[in-house]
Amino acid sequence: MLEPASTTLSGPMIVSGLILVAAYALIFAEVMHRMHAAIIGAVAMVGAGLYGGFYTQEKAIQAIDANTMLLLGGMMMMVALLRHTGGFEYLAIRLAKRTASRPRHLLVSLALAVSVISMFLDNVTTVIIFAPLTVLICRMVGLNPMPYLMAEAMMSNIGGIATLVGDPPNIMIGSAAGIDFNRFLWHMGPMVAVIWCVTVTLILYRFRRELATPVAFTGIVDLDETRAITDPRGLKRGLAGLTVIIALFFVHHHLHLYPAYATFVGLALVLAISRPDPDTLLRHVEWSVLLFFAALFVIVGGVESSGLLALIGHSLASVASDPELLLISCLLLMWVAALLSAIIDNIPFTVTMIPIVLSLESSGVNVTPMWWALALGVGLGGNGSHIGATANIICVSESERSGIPGARITPGLWLRHGFPSMLASLAVASLLFTIFFGFLS
Repeated sequence: MLEPASTTLSGPMIVSGLILVAAYALIFAEVMHRMHAAIIGAVAMVGAGLYGGFYTQEKAIQAIDANTMLLLGGMMMMVALLRHTGGFEYLAIRLAKRTASRPRHLLVSLALAVSVISMFLDNVTTVIIFAPLTVLICRMVGLNPMPYLMAEAMMSNIGGIATLVGDPPNIMIGSAAGIDFNRFLWHMGPMVAVIWCVTVTLILYRFRRELATPVAFTGIVDLDETRAITDPRGLKRGLAGLTVIIALFFVHHHLHLYPAYATFVGLALVLAISRPDPDTLLRHVEWSVLLFFAALFVIVGGVESSGLLALIGHSLASVASDPELLLISCLLLMWVAALLSAIIDNIPFTVTMIPIVLSLESSGVNVTPMWWALALGVGLGGNGSHIGATANIICVSESERSGIPGARITPGLWLRHGFPSMLASLAVASLLFTIFFGFLS
């Protein structure tokens, strides 16, 4: 239950906001590794909360989204089991033969595949599978994987907006508003398609130099992809487990299962059959990424506990209470949600806004368009920074691991390309929202 928000900034709000800004400044400045900066920020947030009485150790632990952490860890292990079988190399050679001689075509193909799959599966899962595959393709034909990884992360975020199950905030919104899968797709799908086209066009333009040089094949067309598979039995077992995971992802909300549990069902099946060496398997888990997210959850939990997010939400709601300003309030909600989601996790803001919107509905306000505005805002905002979405961090980490010169995605690089793309997509979404406001209401 949401507690009444203060109408003015309080001491805890200011302190938590300053700690958030300081932690993010360290992360973006790269004066230290992002995991170190996040852990320092988390420790400072809990310490300030204990001293100021607005945040406890128990609340900090509860703020860590175990579902996200376990989903990431489980899928990392699943991909590690598949990686050594040669399955990724097989797909990489097939895709390289078809599209790698045309860099722009390759980017559009990968972006489209990731977007469509992210409509039905969790976008984090999609990117965890596609990111190492993309690096393999680029390594084979001498391409810089940076623009492809950025495009995949951004387009997976956009694709996830289109359906009820594409992004966790959508599931929360659908549950609170009573919106089913078909209705969500009918209202969001057409707008997402237009936003997708605009964003891909902008990405192609911004990375025109990286994508301009034709690729000279060095024997790639003569490679036999079937020889890339080194462990056929392991590949079959891994694919069987992945199939179970994907099948459960389609129905997990009907069975009241967390996506993390669905992941571990398939993983447990493969572990029971293959019995890999635990130490070897766990070495492929990116623990720095998991600890980074855990620390971020603690930091954002402190901001939420201080009441700062609720203050922002109630400020937006005060505008929406006027029926004549409903369109303006929806657009304001979309932009504020996007800008906040670019720097903090979108789930706490969604959790904060849902009871506020529901309270407006009980007061007689038509809140239907506000649900769509919230979904668009938190989804598009993830593209604003390298830490705006979980999929972004996965692609950033993969770019660092690749070791390819010029492939590393830095915070500044993402801001130069991702933030303008986010603004452009929000502008398009605002225009479409205004035009079809009657339909969305």
